[in-house]
Formats: sequence, C-alpha cells, structure tokens
Amino acid sequence: MEYNVKVWRQKNAKAKGHFETYHVTDVEEDASFLEMLDILNDQLIRKGVEPIAFDHDCREGICGACSLYVDGRAHGPDDQVTTCQLFMRHFKPGATITVEPWRSAAFPVIKDLVVDRQAFDKILQAGGFVSVRTGAAQDANTILIPHDDAELSMDAAACVGCGACVATCKNGSAMLFVAARVSSLALLPQGKPEAARRARAMVAKMDELGFGNCTNTRACEMECPKHVTIDHIARLNREYLKARFSE
Repeated sequence: MEYNVKVWRQKNAKAKGHFETYHVTDVEEDASFLEMLDILNDQLIRKGVEPIAFDHDCREGICGACSLYVDGRAHGPDDQVTTCQLFMRHFKPGATITVEPWRSAAFPVIKDLVVDRQAFDKILQAGGFVSVRTGAAQDANTILIPHDDAELSMDAAACVGCGACVATCKNGSAMLFVAARVSSLALLPQGKPEAARRARAMVAKMDELGFGNCTNTRACEMECPKHVTIDHIARLNREYLKARFSE
C-alpha cells in the first residue's frame, strides 16, 4: 500500500516549523505506524532528504515515548493504544495522513516530531516515591490491602507518562498524569506517610511548569492509551485539599 504523509518538519527548537508532504510506498497493511515512518525515512535517505526525527523506544506500548498526534488525535484513530500499537490497516490506501508533535507550551519541540517532556520528570522528582525504610522484602500477606484498593492503585500505575492527556486537553492540563501518580501511592499503606507532602509538591510543580487547569472536559480520559479515568483526578483533589488543611 502507499500513502501521502503530511508531516511537521522543524529543524530545531528555535526554527519556524512547517508541514511537508511525502509519498511513501511498499507499506504492508499489518505494519505498525512507526514501521511506516521507518520505511518513509529509508526512502527519504535514498533520495538524499534528511529523515524525519521521531521518538520511540520499546515499541510495545509500555514506555510512552512514541507520542504523536495523528490525523487530529493523540496516538491516532484507534482507541486505547500508543502510536507504536497503531497499525496501517486503520488507514485507507492512498490516504493523506497528518502527523504532528504534541502541542503544549510545557512540551517544546526539539526537532520535527520530537518534544521535550522533561516537565513530567520534574513533576515526578518533586513528588518522590516512598522513602520510608522498609527493611527486607516482606511476605505478600504481611500488609493486607483491600482488593478494590489494590486494583485501583494498579489502574493508576498503568499510566505510561506519554503526555496524550496534555496534548488532548484544550488547556494543556497535566492533571490526569499527576492524579495517576498521586493516586497509585495514596491508595496504599506505604504511600500514606508522605501523602500530604507529595500532593502539595506535585501540584505546585505542575503549576510552576506552565500546565493549564483542568475543566473536566474528560478529553484526557478519552485519549489515554491506558484508560486512566478522571476518578483519579477526584482523588488527587481530595488529597490536595487534605494536605492544605493539614498545613
């Protein structure tokens, strides 16, 4: 199969970007979207054209690095997948596919489709993890955790930090990402001692880095590849309010 790929090209963070359209051929319908970009880059290199820069790592939907805006949707037209899990069979042969980087002031473009997502790392660093000394590994049944709480914590921990929530939100809010990180620990006994400090620090860092406010449009929930729900945002709000009142 063959496609026309309308892709964002930007030499560096300071350069003015623009769209370029390329024709790519010999693409199998079962090829992943990133494999299609690999094929396109190979064809561009053979023509003496600089290849398209895009980010990727595991290509298994685990790392969240393959963050692209495809045909107006974060990660493309399929549901609950990262870009590397998107397959070309979802596009009609001969179609024009528009590919853009994440659009957010907090995620500046580095080059072409690659954006700087260090803002998420800074939020995680501000929140920290569980620093209490736990000694040797404990037996699984030593600390009893209700099944429902454990499941909710795991659902929150499924967040891969791809940034689709930020790219999709009309306000560029990082609330779903922050909520997932806070919620995954707030639900567990090990996360209780530092819960107040964690909630205050992560929200403060999120605001400092220029992310927008949440207005509950639920766009983040709809486009999250791991289906993290806004229930966690409600939990983050409760944790944050408790932390402020405890000051």
